[in-house]
Amino acid sequence: MKLTKVTSALGLAALASLAGPGAMAQGQDSGWYGGANVGRSAATIDDERINRGLLGSGFRSSTINDDDRSTGYKIFGGYQLNRNFAVEGGYFDLGNFGYTATTVPAGTLDGRIKLRGLNLDLVGTVPLSEKFSVFGRAGLNYAQARDSFSGTGAVQVASPNPRKNDTNYKLGLGLQYALSESLAVRAEAERYRVNDAIGNRGHIDLVSVGLIYRFGGKTQAPAPRMAAAEQVREIVAVAPPPPPPAPRFEKYTLSATELFAFDSAELRLPQARLDEIASALSRHAEVNDIVITGYTDRIGSSAYNQKLSERRAAAVKTYLASKGVDAARLKAQGKGEADPVVTCTDRQLPALIKCLEPNRRVEVENITIERRVQ
Repeated sequence: MKLTKVTSALGLAALASLAGPGAMAQGQDSGWYGGANVGRSAATIDDERINRGLLGSGFRSSTINDDDRSTGYKIFGGYQLNRNFAVEGGYFDLGNFGYTATTVPAGTLDGRIKLRGLNLDLVGTVPLSEKFSVFGRAGLNYAQARDSFSGTGAVQVASPNPRKNDTNYKLGLGLQYALSESLAVRAEAERYRVNDAIGNRGHIDLVSVGLIYRFGGKTQAPAPRMAAAEQVREIVAVAPPPPPPAPRFEKYTLSATELFAFDSAELRLPQARLDEIASALSRHAEVNDIVITGYTDRIGSSAYNQKLSERRAAAVKTYLASKGVDAARLKAQGKGEADPVVTCTDRQLPALIKCLEPNRRVEVENITIERRVQ
């Protein structure tokens, strides 16, 4: 049986664009993951070659029925090297394929092939939005082809059960959607180049869907609290007590790393420091026009960073309102990558992300937390 070559190859546009700033705007932390896919596999059987072989063996004609579709699956595990690259390996089973040729003089030739093996891939990921990302893969597959041939009537088979183990390349493209911080769903198309055990090379295509689970959650430790958020004003009472001081307003700066996961606008819980701000606002109903401003670093596009900063500021406003603060007293705004606290020149991505950490922040202005000492 011959699995014919298909001239069009799957592109790896995702891998080619990983150097751009959009690739840095979103990604997973390093760590282990695992998952499984199942889907439809397809082979192209070379009927013309089979027919030529039968005619060359003395048969006058033949008709061929192909069984060129099957069910395939794979089980895999991997390690995320950084936010854009991972190494992934696993076991795959591409299913069973075959054909039946009916000949003149009367006889039949039946051929079947089973394909399964191991693979090792490099996977590159580019984010499209907060939840969606596209990924490409390139790697090697070590596949075992098990053929079986049988004949009836005038057809005789000399070697009924050839086998072949061989290493070839594989390529793929896919789309991933994050259901949560640890669970995601994938849809992908892959091409496995294989040897069919009788000297012919071809391709098997697998289109599948599956789930991926990341172990251990975030590996990144929370950033140290910024000094401005630690300030507490103390007012000392003396005899005779002075008139009550006028309200003093401060700007609280909270690290975005402490509040959110990387590139996310969903608040981490619990949030003791936001609870403290909500309590202060509840005690001082006269304080209005509280401005909540979100900022990002310069990694990624300006438009994307602007929207992310707005969503983060809105998330803080929603949280304070859920703690009983009148939403009419709060104003949320985003300034994207404007007004940076630090300027960094690092070239390596991990060092640059770490250096720019102070720029990723949320500021709450016109709020004071006063503790009176008797």
